[in-house]
Amino acid sequence: MTHTVPGSKPPHTDPALRSVDLAAENQALRARMAYLLEQAERNHSIMCRHQAFDLEIVGAGSFPELVGTIFRTLPIISELESVTLSLIDEDADIRTVMLKLGVVFEDFPDLLFVETIDELGFDLGRRNAYSAPPKPLLGMYEAQRHGAAFPRPPAGLQSVALVPLLRNKRIIGSLNLGSVDPTRFTPSLGTDFIEHMASIIAICLENVISNEMLKYIGLTDSLTGVYNRRYIDRRLLEEIGRARRQTYPISVMYIDIDHFKRVNDTVGHQGGDEVLREVATRIKAELRLSDALARFGGEEFVVLLIDADLDSAAFVAERIRASVAGSMISISQETQVSITVSIGVACLTDGDPEASAEVVSRALIAQADSCLYQAKEGGRNRVVSYRG
Repeated sequence: MTHTVPGSKPPHTDPALRSVDLAAENQALRARMAYLLEQAERNHSIMCRHQAFDLEIVGAGSFPELVGTIFRTLPIISELESVTLSLIDEDADIRTVMLKLGVVFEDFPDLLFVETIDELGFDLGRRNAYSAPPKPLLGMYEAQRHGAAFPRPPAGLQSVALVPLLRNKRIIGSLNLGSVDPTRFTPSLGTDFIEHMASIIAICLENVISNEMLKYIGLTDSLTGVYNRRYIDRRLLEEIGRARRQTYPISVMYIDIDHFKRVNDTVGHQGGDEVLREVATRIKAELRLSDALARFGGEEFVVLLIDADLDSAAFVAERIRASVAGSMISISQETQVSITVSIGVACLTDGDPEASAEVVSRALIAQADSCLYQAKEGGRNRVVSYRG
């Protein structure tokens, strides 16, 4: 005798019907397994892409290489429509150094700088050394709320994640992720993965910025703040190669402060240092951003002018000479000194196309130096151009 539970369906006694049920259940299980396998393969693929991404950014040797890799690769491997970076740069130190090292920020429109932590938009509360680090902010995109993090939002942007970039609990910026999928970033979503990704990016950013700062210090004259000889020697080689390829002129000025020993003897070495700083400032004021000024040693400076022929360079040199001679330099409230400079100017000509950049560089400096000598011999406070 068969008993059934009230309200339940009796089991199928027909073998054919039971076979159909088993087949349907089997098919459902196979479909579920296929879906899980597909998800596992997709997750494995994503994991492999992100591991390759981590290795690539860890190996980045410069600031442009690092941020370029982030903006080029991360949107693809994460299937995102927008990725931006906000960095805290309170005194514009990062921007100043990167500009001096030749970084073109126009190439990275999604690289953003803020003055303070508050501008990043995180809920920081009352922070102290023991405060927990802020968590990522996930939710629907709001133009007014998220406009600073996404100044160029893609059409249809729906959900965003603002992920703090942390180094030893210190916030250095935020990684901002945007998607057209409204379910991509929701407050209930787990954030372990994006926090891990942001931590790798934060480490790489801090390391690269520190290395670039050290590089800048190694290429800068500590007294005047302009470049040093090491920088100008390297930059000149690069510009000679570029000028040859793109067929534009470059010129060099060799500048020497007249009677500088007399200045040191009169106002002392501290006064001489002040003269060097002020002369460097006056020279720089006459140059373009694309030009480069370096202290070559002692009281000598070298200027590299990009896309400037001999006549243009001589005109700029004359402006520099007049600027230095035009007004006295204050050493203290009681002491002022009158300073002049002599300048030699030379321009890169076609010359021997087979000559190495090193040979051409030495010749160009030698020509400008020879003209400087002539300016000194001719009475100082004058400009002499090389007419080879």
